[in-house]
Amino acid sequence: MLPAASVDCVFADPPYNLQLRGELRRPDDSVVDGVDEEWDRFTDFAAYDAFTREWLGECRRVLRKDGTLWVIGTYHNIFRIGAILQELGFWILNDVVWRKANPMPNFRGRRFTNAHETLIWAARGRESRHRFNYQAMKALNDDVQMRSDWYFPLCTGSERLRNEHGLKLHPTQKPEALLHRVLLACTQPGDVVLDPFLGTGTSAAVAKRLARHFIGIERHPAYVEAALGRVRRVRPAPPEAVTATPTRREAKRVPFGALVERGLLPAGTVLTDRMRRVQAVVVADGTLRSGTHHGSIHQVGAAVQNAPSCNGWTFWHIDRDGTLAAIDTLRAGLIAPPD
Repeated sequence: MLPAASVDCVFADPPYNLQLRGELRRPDDSVVDGVDEEWDRFTDFAAYDAFTREWLGECRRVLRKDGTLWVIGTYHNIFRIGAILQELGFWILNDVVWRKANPMPNFRGRRFTNAHETLIWAARGRESRHRFNYQAMKALNDDVQMRSDWYFPLCTGSERLRNEHGLKLHPTQKPEALLHRVLLACTQPGDVVLDPFLGTGTSAAVAKRLARHFIGIERHPAYVEAALGRVRRVRPAPPEAVTATPTRREAKRVPFGALVERGLLPAGTVLTDRMRRVQAVVVADGTLRSGTHHGSIHQVGAAVQNAPSCNGWTFWHIDRDGTLAAIDTLRAGLIAPPD
C-alpha cells in the first residue's frame, strides 16, 4: 500500500465503461478494432460507480495536500466520474477538451462523430495551493495564454504499440504529446506521478523523459511487458532541459531599492510615464517623489493617475538618449534572495 500524502500528481485513464453490444462494423463490413476488453466490462452503472469511488478515494488518500489529479474519459463515463470527484472532496480546476485531429468516423451514421475526449483537472481540495506552471504553458503556446481546448492527433505511426499480429496492443493508447502537456502543466522535476491504470506506459515514459518519478499500476500482463520495455528505452532529458519557466510567484523578486543601491537608477534620476505626461524623482531610500506624492513606485504611479493601483515597473520609464525604456527592463540580470 502506498503511504498517505506521497504523490504529487495523479494521471488516470480508467476503463470507459463503453457498454458495447455486439460488433461494430465499417461500411465495407470489416470489424472495427474497438474497446471490447474484459477490463472495460461492468454489470451496470452502480458497479462502475462503486469501482470509481474506490479508486478515486485511494488516489485522494495518497495525493499530497497541494497535489492535483487528472482523469480522462468520454461521454460514457466522464460525467459520472466528475460527480464522484466532487462528492469525495476534490476541487475541479478545469475541464479540458482534447480535440482529435484524426477521430474515428461514425460508421453507423446515427450520431455525430465522437471527435474529442474530456480531461478533468482537480485539486485535492478547495484550499489546496496547487501548482500550475502558467508561464511554461504560455511558452509552449507561442507566448499566448494556453486555452482549455487542446488539439492533438490520435496515437498513430511508430508511437502506436502493436502485437505480433500487427494489431493495436492497447485500444486507447494516449499520445505522448498529450501527457507531455499534462505533466509540464502541474509538476516539476523530482515530483512523483501516479498512474493507477498504466496501460502500455505512456505516462511513465513521459515522466521519465521529463525527470519526474513515476508509479504505475497495471494488471494486464501484455501491457505490463510493453510498458517496461518502453520505459527502459527512454532517456531522461538533461536537468537544464526539464525545468519549466518559473511562475511569477516563484521568480526571485528584485526590490526597486536594489536598482538605486547598485547605481542603475541613482538618487535624483527623473522618471516619466510612457507619454511623458508626469515625472517623478528617485529618492535614495528607493521611493519616488512627484509633487506632493511620496511613496513606492506603485503608490506614486497610482496617485499621479488617480487610480486605485498601478504596476510601477511598467508605468515608470527612464529616458535613454531620447528613447524611453520601462524600468522593468533594468531588473534583468539582478539576482535577489526570495522574500
